[in-house]
Amino acid sequence: MKKFLVTYLAPASVIDDWQKTDAAIRKPAEEKMMAEWKKWMGDHSKIFVDRGAGVGKTKRVTGQGTADLRNDTMLYSIVEAESHDVAAKTFEGHPHFQIPQSSIEISEISSHGM
Repeated sequence: MKKFLVTYLAPASVIDDWQKTDAAIRKPAEEKMMAEWKKWMGDHSKIFVDRGAGVGKTKRVTGQGTADLRNDTMLYSIVEAESHDVAAKTFEGHPHFQIPQSSIEISEISSHGM
């Protein structure tokens, strides 16, 4: 089995706009998505090596120094699958896609050193 890094992305501007949505609309939609997300995770629990976590503030380090950065990464996890295609197909129809302009990226974790 191969391991894959899964990153759940959504544009920061979409999240900002969503936070401005009236709570009477936002809260039920968030609860619905979370319930569907938990069900999806339960149905696919065997593929997870690390369920991951939310991703917070980001720092970018370059040759010129360190700076604060805001990117589209919301969460990460690590899964195992027989192939990259199988891993990717598993995430088709994921509840994360209820967020407008969201995406999920699946990157193979190389077992080779640098």
